[in-house]
Amino acid sequence: MITVFRYTLRRYRGQIIGWGVGLALLGLLLVSMFDSLGSQTQALNDYLSVFPEEFMAFFGDFTEFGTPRGFLGVEFFSYMPIIIGIFAVLIGSGLLVSDEENGTLDLILAYPVSRTALFTGRVLAFIVTTLVILGLAWIGLAVPMSWSTLKIDLDILALPFVSLLAQILIFGSISLLFSMLLPSRGMASMASGVFLVASFFVTGLAKIDDKLEPISKISPLNYYQASEAFDGLNGTWIAGILGVSLVCVILAWWLFRQRDIRVGGEGGWRLSLPSIRRGARIKGNA
Repeated sequence: MITVFRYTLRRYRGQIIGWGVGLALLGLLLVSMFDSLGSQTQALNDYLSVFPEEFMAFFGDFTEFGTPRGFLGVEFFSYMPIIIGIFAVLIGSGLLVSDEENGTLDLILAYPVSRTALFTGRVLAFIVTTLVILGLAWIGLAVPMSWSTLKIDLDILALPFVSLLAQILIFGSISLLFSMLLPSRGMASMASGVFLVASFFVTGLAKIDDKLEPISKISPLNYYQASEAFDGLNGTWIAGILGVSLVCVILAWWLFRQRDIRVGGEGGWRLSLPSIRRGARIKGNA
């Protein structure tokens, strides 16, 4: 398992550099923007006051836009789940199935490595990769604060990232589960992406239309805390999101152990359930 973990982590170094450094630079840019807006806070508040209440409800509380917490909540944390969610969907859907589709998974399982060890090593590498990316994003905000008028305690600044981590893990685990159920990685990432975007819009629109509140309760993003996390995390929400993520991972692990590995290619339409066998596949180590 350790070997699988190290290899997978090395394979994701491009994602770490691309996403992590990109978010760090975004944080640096936003902190610099806040300094330039400092002398124009009143004019900015007057401008934002003309926007309809529905716009404010969907995109966040603009009444505190001139404060460090309000600014970061609107300009960074409010849309970060949909951006980082793309990373989670892509990585989760290809964590195992990408190797299956290019014909290398059966070769990997020919080595003395169990499916459980392979699965666990890949999942742990995904979690560590996510932590490193979020850590770089936190650094991108924390470092320029030392010479900026945007001041937030560093431990308080980390709280929205904890809520964001939970969101990444649940969308990544859902994408992983879909990859075990649907015929191809492409379909799994598409289904997960649709769910991510639908969750984003349903959660936002539920703040405008009360009729959507029952539907929004099944959306993971309904339990995401952006600037609200600065006032303290909701432990129940975090535990619930992580619990659902764990259930999805366990189901994906069980399906992976039971499934027949395809020799190569996506194959036709099939549901990857243990009782359905179709095409040329070989059984890997249990």
